[in-house]
This record gives sequence, structure tokens and C-alpha cells, in this order.
Amino acid sequence: MSISLQDLVAILPELIVIGAACLVLALDPILETAKKDVLAWLTLGALAMCIGVTSSQMTGRTYAFSNMVIIDAYAAFWKLLLYIVTGLTVLLSLAYLKAERLSIGEYYGFILLALAGMMVMVSGADLLTIYLGTELMSLSLYVMAGLKRTEARSLEASAKYFVLGAFSSGILLYGISLLFGLAGSTRLSAIAEAITMQGTSNPILSLALVLLAVGFGFKLAVVPFHMWTPDVYQGSPTSVTAFMAVASKAASFGAFLRVFVEGLGAASADWSILFTIICLATLALGNLVAIVQTNIKRMLAYSSIAHAGYALIGVVVAGGHRGDGAGGGFASVLLYIAIYSFMTLGAFALIGMLRKEGQESEHIEDYAGLAKREPLAAFFMLVFLVSLAGIPPTAGFIGKFYIFMAAVNGGMTWLAVVAVIFAAISAFYYLRIVMVMYMREPEGTAASQSRLETSPALSFVLACALAGVVLLGLFPNGLWSLATHAAPLLK
Repeated sequence: MSISLQDLVAILPELIVIGAACLVLALDPILETAKKDVLAWLTLGALAMCIGVTSSQMTGRTYAFSNMVIIDAYAAFWKLLLYIVTGLTVLLSLAYLKAERLSIGEYYGFILLALAGMMVMVSGADLLTIYLGTELMSLSLYVMAGLKRTEARSLEASAKYFVLGAFSSGILLYGISLLFGLAGSTRLSAIAEAITMQGTSNPILSLALVLLAVGFGFKLAVVPFHMWTPDVYQGSPTSVTAFMAVASKAASFGAFLRVFVEGLGAASADWSILFTIICLATLALGNLVAIVQTNIKRMLAYSSIAHAGYALIGVVVAGGHRGDGAGGGFASVLLYIAIYSFMTLGAFALIGMLRKEGQESEHIEDYAGLAKREPLAAFFMLVFLVSLAGIPPTAGFIGKFYIFMAAVNGGMTWLAVVAVIFAAISAFYYLRIVMVMYMREPEGTAASQSRLETSPALSFVLACALAGVVLLGLFPNGLWSLATHAAPLLK
């Protein structure tokens, strides 16, 4: 297969990211410790270039590398979201790494490599292309989870993530091999054509659907493939946790939707039932187990699991109703993940920079009396938690509203009612933190109480996250129009 100039132009954003990653890794050994911040700004410069290139790819639908890569509005939507999330993570890391006294230049290289994998995932039109992107993302995140090399908890998180991730990758690859045997190709278009011709009664297809659901379920952190999430979120550096919780989940949903809609859309009657069961289990476990958590990072890990359940509602609705209803269901997923990204990233940014005697304030009790000590930090956390709970007029309410309306319009009102009940339950553990911040007196001396370590970079991240949560809650039409423009291209 010859590579043409057109192919290289199509993947120019990926080439920029990979080139920047190599440059960061090459400069790291020769830069003085005091000048390592240059690597962060180099990373941000590469992201700015990618935003410019990808913005021009919002129209049309082109293929590259013998139809193994697709460039369309759907891929561009996810890439633009990933650039924003990655940029905010880099800025957060500037402050976080200094607070943790970590001088790790390769950190930014791994962020860019993980981003490159995510970009390949959302642009893949071939199962093997998507798989390679998934592995590039995962391998980078395995390393990043263990970057606190002096802490056993961080090394444990990395080891658990690696072992379970390798297991899920094997299952995913087995599912891909079965589809190759069924269709004679790993390209999504060929698989869709084979299923249409052969029907959905083939047991090999049913087994492949289950295996792919397991493989992607691990990346999405849905029940019962969520086991790694609480330990990895708690043990990883908080900036890495934020990146995993937001960017990894967004890219995984992007690839997951393309595979099951473009490749396996003809079998949607089968997989929509499977994902309905997974969705209900995810909503139940994520919200109920979060109630009893005392560590805020573990609580947000279960919250992340629950939010994956809400997003799956849109997938279930669209899978059960092809046509116009499908477009609304998928658009609601895109909107929900974008909104989830801002509020989750903002919450983790605060958690990472609230320090108690030089350490992160991870326990909920550490937030007692925060409104008196750090009123602005408490207000920011209040807004993020209220949005996560889905209370108006925040963006979290808008995200849930569109998801629930998609269920109602798709004739699955019962599913919307169940989700509303669990959303009400989630308000308890989110507002419990608000109560601790505003209504409980802190214990110990003033020196032993948590305080926010501010920096210009952190202030910018929090301002962007707050703006996203508030403005998307008040003016969601712009994001919704982008989501509806991208989603129909899946059909």
C-alpha cells in the first residue's frame, strides 16, 4: 500500500501530536529542571496547531490509507473536545507537578502519545486501526498512573490498570478476530455489509458482540467491567486521574459508537438489549456505592461510572430506534460527554490543588469549613458538584435533560424514569460535600487544615471549567448544533 500526500494531509493533526511528543521526549534530558515548563508550552503550541487543522475538517467525509481512516465531522467533534481537555490538563499539571515536587519532563510526552492514540480511535474506520489507537492510549496511561514512583499506591494503581487492561485488550482482539472470520475483513463498512447479507442469527456474531462489549466496557468503566476504576483513580496522580476520567472516556465513547453503529448497526436490536442491562447495572452500582465513600477521588470514580451509565441511555435509545430517533440519541451522547468533561475536570483540578500539610486533601472530612478558609474554592467546587448532580441552571442539567428527552422521544420513558430516580440519589453524595464545606466546622489547628495552592495556570483552568459549566447550562444551543451535525454522519 503506497502512502499518498492526501493520506498524510488527512492525518496531519496526528502527525503534529506525534512529532511534538517525540520533540518533548528528546528535549527532556537536555533541559535543566528549572526550564522543564517549556515542554508544557510546547505541548500547548502543538494543540493549538491541531485545533486549527481539525476545525477545517468539520465538513465533508473523506477516507485515507485505503479506507482505514475516516475524516468527518464526527471525528472532528471528538478531536476538538480532546484538544481542549488535554490543554486544560497540561495547564493543571504545570501547577500540580510543582505542588507534588515532581520533575518529570516525559510526563507531557506521554500525554501527547495518549492523545495521539485517542485521535486514531475516533478516526478509525477499521477495527485494527481502532485497536492500535486504543493500545497507544492505554500503554501511555499505564505509565502515567505510576508516575509517583515513591508511593506504593501509585505503583499499585499502575500495575492493576496494566493487568486488567491487558486482559480486556485480549478479549477485544478476540472479538475482532471473530468478526474478521465472519466478514473476511476488519473494515467497518465490510462488516456492516456482511451482517446485512448473512443476517443476525449467526452465533459467531452474538459471541463477537459480547466480546466487543466487554473490551469497550473496560475502557468506558461500565459495570461489571469497572473494577479497576476506584483504585486507579485514587492511586494515580490527580492530574492523570482527571485526564483518564475525561479524555480516555471521551475517546472510548467515540470509538465505541462508531464500531457499534457503522459496523454493527444491523445488529442493533441485539446489542441494544445488552447495553440496556449494562446501563441499568451501571446506574445502580455507580450511584449507590458512591454514597458510602469517604475518599473524594473514589467517590468521583463511582460518579464517573454512573455518568457512563447516563451516556449509555442515548446509545440504547438510538440502537432501538434507527433513523431520526437514532440521530437524537447519539447527539445527546456527544453533548453529555462534552459537558461531563468540563465539570469533572474542574472538580479534579480543585482536588489536586487543595493541600493539607503538603499533601492532597482526598478525604471528604478535609473539606470541613472550606467555605470560611477558601470561599472562592468552595464556590467553584459547589458549582461543579451541583452540575454533576444535574441541578439547573448548570450544564449538568442540560446534559441529563437531552439524554432523558431522547429516551422519552424514543418510547423508553421507563428508562428515563429510572435514570431520574438515580439522579436524585446522586444528589445526596454530591450535596454532602457541599454541606461539609459550608456547614461543618474544621477539626485541628489552622495549619493542619486544607488550603488551595493557587497559580495563574490553575486559575485559568478553573475559569474555563466554570465558564463551560455555566455558559453551556445557559446557552446550550451552539454545542447541541455541533453534536447534531456530527451524529447523523454515523447513520
